[in-house]
Amino acid sequence: MTAIPTTAPTASKGQPQASAQPLVGLDAIRKAAGVLRGVAFRTPLLRSFELEELTGFPVYLKPEMLQRGGAFKFRGAYNFVAGLTDDERIRGLVAPSSGNHGQAVALAAKIFRVKATIVMPTTAPRAKVAGAERLGARVLFEGTTTAERMAKAMEIVEAEGATLVPPYDNAAIIAGQGTAGLEIAEDMAAAGINRYAVAVQVGGGGLSAGVSAAVKLATPGARVIGVEPAGSPKLSRAREAGEPVTIPANPHGLADGLLAVRVGNVTFAHHRAFVDAVVTVPDADLPPAVRFLLDRHKLVAEPSGAITVAALQTGAIKADLPIVCLLSGGNIEFDGLTQLFEAGARS
Repeated sequence: MTAIPTTAPTASKGQPQASAQPLVGLDAIRKAAGVLRGVAFRTPLLRSFELEELTGFPVYLKPEMLQRGGAFKFRGAYNFVAGLTDDERIRGLVAPSSGNHGQAVALAAKIFRVKATIVMPTTAPRAKVAGAERLGARVLFEGTTTAERMAKAMEIVEAEGATLVPPYDNAAIIAGQGTAGLEIAEDMAAAGINRYAVAVQVGGGGLSAGVSAAVKLATPGARVIGVEPAGSPKLSRAREAGEPVTIPANPHGLADGLLAVRVGNVTFAHHRAFVDAVVTVPDADLPPAVRFLLDRHKLVAEPSGAITVAALQTGAIKADLPIVCLLSGGNIEFDGLTQLFEAGARS
């Protein structure tokens, strides 16, 4: 059980800490918010009185399943693609992805009227494959790990001259994802709340890097807790080692969007500067969280999206101040939900 820390890395307002890697600051995140204005949705903060009864403190949900493409990934993908030259875009885009990044890049490509190729794992959920295909992307399959997908994507870059859209370890991607954190900070400030925590998913680290930077730089008194699957604890291992390390692949984990085997170098620099603690959640705790969000809040979350709520429900995070649970996405369809709940009932 991890209580929300009462101390945090120091950061002067609006300025990132010094680091071996350049850090994305508020100016870059605000610039990304301008790029996304009128294109991406500003998702709301929803009060969860049901979770509040459990924790004893106000709980808010940031439902990124309501974002275009069904997940937060559109923020970073569009910001990256918008920053390319016309020549870079017209050559086509290629993205290695477990699913949500691929759909986001496919959507950005459709908006800019260029081609997109998405390299997904052989284990990708059908809903995520179909989503990219509906948006006009070519979908190829390669292996089960992030490294295998990236290698295939680089082959396509070399063979076809396409432009790679990285999934997380890139400043423009981090700044785009950080707009979700900026919205949280702005909405909490508007509500008069300046001491709060944010629970955010950790996959390759783009979302957690951007959100933590935005939240901590806009609200120095805030706390950020990373949440990752127990079977893929890449940030936990990186913090222990003091640098990113590669962990064994877990292709069968329920939180398919969080199964990266390594956090990025750029994202880890942000984690060191802005993330206060990291907790892990076992797969068995994910179906109940998905079901809770569906039954009580009428929100469809994939397991990756619900993992922050699972951390609260199980006590992995013990709230001792208001907390925002980011729900990163909802790209799961009826058949996937049925299978998830049936598997959860058997476990």
